[in-house]
Amino acid sequence: MKVCKFGGTSMANSEQIKKVCSIITSDKDRRVVVVSAPGKRFENDVKVTDMLIDCANKYLLNEDYESVLNDIVARYAEIAEDLGINDHIVKDIENNLRTRVSMSYNTAEKFMDRIKAAGEDNAARLVASYLESQGVHAQYMNPKDAGLFLSDEYGNARVLPQSFKNLSKLREIEGIIIFPGFFGYSLSGEVVTFPRGGSDITGSILAAALEVDVYENFTDVDSVFVASPKLINNPKAISELTYREMRELSYAGFS
Repeated sequence: MKVCKFGGTSMANSEQIKKVCSIITSDKDRRVVVVSAPGKRFENDVKVTDMLIDCANKYLLNEDYESVLNDIVARYAEIAEDLGINDHIVKDIENNLRTRVSMSYNTAEKFMDRIKAAGEDNAARLVASYLESQGVHAQYMNPKDAGLFLSDEYGNARVLPQSFKNLSKLREIEGIIIFPGFFGYSLSGEVVTFPRGGSDITGSILAAALEVDVYENFTDVDSVFVASPKLINNPKAISELTYREMRELSYAGFS
């Protein structure tokens, strides 16, 4: 059994999502899939998570948030249309977003986490819907239903110990599980997020809980390069790195 995770750039548009689904279905052991919110489609694009943060901030400041919310829905609608998915998924996504906005809250942090988490949550619904439309036995899994419980530290949550036993039961589910990254639930039932980049954390938690053979963290970059391709044209690819070397690079801020 494998857990695999796909980041925002891999979820940015329909073409990328088709690639993701092709990777998923190419290996029957890829049973649990963690997805991020749609990322940038091009250099000056805006990530869906940043759009959600903007929407939440505008709402909290009593400014016009509708235009941003509509832009977010339009991003998902474009992906769904290009994937040939039924319109009902877009209506479900819009209803999901509007429900999150309309629910009561007592702190800005709680409201922000609830809105931010919509990016991954609806991306997972979209991927599951597309796989099902292709005849693949797949289902969306809500973290609350799976038992992913976190500390109530909004924006900086930590996994609670009981989550691992809860999540281990996912092994019993047939087919492919599409699991949204980045967030879980507090014991009181509130949406709580990890820090930015938290989908990686979700993937590692699931891999540990399920005691999988392999945790695969996919990226759309072809290799590890000696320099950033954004700064240097055609940098040389590094053909081999040890785990220790990669760890040292990560400590130094390499990403």
